[in-house]
Amino acid sequence: MDASTKWIQNGITVAGDHGDGNGKNQLSNPCGLAVDDHQTVYIADSWNHRIVAWELGATTGRVVAGGNGGGNRADQLTSPTGVIIDKKRDCLIVCEHENKRVVRWPCKNGTRGETIISGVQCYGLTMDDQGYLYIPDYNKHEVRRYRIGDTQGTVVAGGNGSGNRLDQLNCPRYVCVDREQSVYVSDYNNRRVTKWKKDAREGVFVAQLSLPYGVVVDHLGTVYVADHSNHQIMRWPQGVTHGTVIIGGNGRGNQPNKLSCPHSLAFDQHGSLYVSDLENHRIQRFNVDRN
Repeated sequence: MDASTKWIQNGITVAGDHGDGNGKNQLSNPCGLAVDDHQTVYIADSWNHRIVAWELGATTGRVVAGGNGGGNRADQLTSPTGVIIDKKRDCLIVCEHENKRVVRWPCKNGTRGETIISGVQCYGLTMDDQGYLYIPDYNKHEVRRYRIGDTQGTVVAGGNGSGNRLDQLNCPRYVCVDREQSVYVSDYNNRRVTKWKKDAREGVFVAQLSLPYGVVVDHLGTVYVADHSNHQIMRWPQGVTHGTVIIGGNGRGNQPNKLSCPHSLAFDQHGSLYVSDLENHRIQRFNVDRN
């Protein structure tokens, strides 16, 4: 991908789109998502208190974590909002803001999770190439980096109370990281995205939005953001002051070229863009326009 890449504007539904429900072919307010090398999509099916996996071309999903009602037992989740794949350990890492914990579940045949971090109110999380976890805490207005096995972490963004200064955050929701370990934060209540270089004491302004949710950065430093309340996905190439709409922007709706409160986004290895279309209870894939 580069800053001129375009996507076909009609999305393909790869999960859900059968109304709000808990059936095998349904989702209920899907939030975070991750895509593996086989184009299997792992979805934080929030209101169903489960993580489901939909393989390429499947018409139903399979529960891979939770699915035993909302709760805080080891075999339960409560309204999970973020999920990532840890390839090295062949597991999923899930954040639950209501249970204030981050849990790890085996990718295959996992019947219970292991709490690896407690006392953190997080919506999203990410992992860098070296295996560090980055977790925003929207109640403490900070992002911490953790080694696997570390329960305390190190503040890498915010940590100076709630506010709109460049050394502050206000209820950060989602986060991503580039190859240089710069952290990009969707700073929800400040309605912006800021970038914090490794070891920086303050961030730099990247983008202004209405309500930013999921954020992704590519190898060129181009930032992609789910513009939740404007029902669109936006792109900011490095150094620009104004973003452009790349998906949606046609008003709220359930047609193939529309979104309704997009929550998170992810790319697969082919450059296809996946969006959790929250209020349409579906996951949409937008393929690269090769014409």
